[in-house]
Amino acid sequence: MSTTVDAADAPPGASSGSGTSAAAGAVTPPDQAEARPPGAHRGRWLVAAVVLLVVAVGASLALGARPVALGTVVDAFVRPDGSDAQSVVLDLRLPRTVLGLLVGVSLGLSGALIQALTRNPLADPGILGVNAGAQLAVVLGATAGVVTLRGQLWLAFAGAAAATLAVYAIGAAGRGRPSPLRLTLAGVALGAALGGVTSGLTLVSERTYDTMRVWGVGSLAARDLGVAATIAPFVAVGVLVALAVARPLNAVALGDDTAATLGARLGATRVAVVVAVTLLAGAATAAAGPVGFVGLMVPHVARWLTGPDQRWVLTLTMLLAPVLVLVSDVTGRLVMRPAELPVGIVTAFVGAPVLVALVRRHRASGL
Repeated sequence: MSTTVDAADAPPGASSGSGTSAAAGAVTPPDQAEARPPGAHRGRWLVAAVVLLVVAVGASLALGARPVALGTVVDAFVRPDGSDAQSVVLDLRLPRTVLGLLVGVSLGLSGALIQALTRNPLADPGILGVNAGAQLAVVLGATAGVVTLRGQLWLAFAGAAAATLAVYAIGAAGRGRPSPLRLTLAGVALGAALGGVTSGLTLVSERTYDTMRVWGVGSLAARDLGVAATIAPFVAVGVLVALAVARPLNAVALGDDTAATLGARLGATRVAVVVAVTLLAGAATAAAGPVGFVGLMVPHVARWLTGPDQRWVLTLTMLLAPVLVLVSDVTGRLVMRPAELPVGIVTAFVGAPVLVALVRRHRASGL
């Protein structure tokens, strides 16, 4: 019995009379059939990220120098009885867990935004001088006698905002618009200058040195819910601005000329991104100190899983970045019990090998 193929089903250029050839031509090669574009399973990755986040939150509440059973963790919220174990959960671990969520979201989103704006996959929030400005402000405050956590919080945020505004002003000076290259160069130059001043002030004062030794490594310890409540409004506004510029950033990735042709408002988009990065990275740095690698690595993973669409990249980054921060914090509590490693140190140990592995296997997606 002969096989016939309708002409409408035959591939372009195939003759309707040659049934066997048409049928053979309609078969997709196995390598093409198995190949899927990045982001083919976006929904599944989002669900997996939510599950990972829930697990990370549970681990952060249950694990530490004194492990607490998950049942006790649940009882602490639904049937509090004032026991020592429940006090550990509610008074010590809940504040740092909430702060870890806010810091993770802030650093991850700010990293994804600055990478998209500068079209530089190696950019992180520090490229706009956020960390350098925050550190200098804390050092100046310590020199003047401001050593309380609340005082350092506001000083660091003010310093981060001032440094970012200075970078944007330098990048916008002269003719032309503040291009990504000019912003990057201004941020690197200003960051180096502020870092030099910070190092000099740290060396001339023992009190300042002690302050930077604790704050400068990045930590979630010894923070209460008041710190999280203080930065929460800034983080919320930053998240809203970030999600609002996701679609324009897709056009920016095509280049300035193409983006302008598509109707994107480049100036407004850049200003919005700078505002969002300042709010997010400034709040995170002010609350926890400089925690590195989160804003650099997590957006790479998100792009690899979902493709280059910034709407998906930002959403997945917002879920995965807190996972990295919380897992790093829990790891720091466990490896040196009863002491602990600051989260900023652990993120480097956890994040660096993963990023190197992604790059070596050519899986880190481009912008």
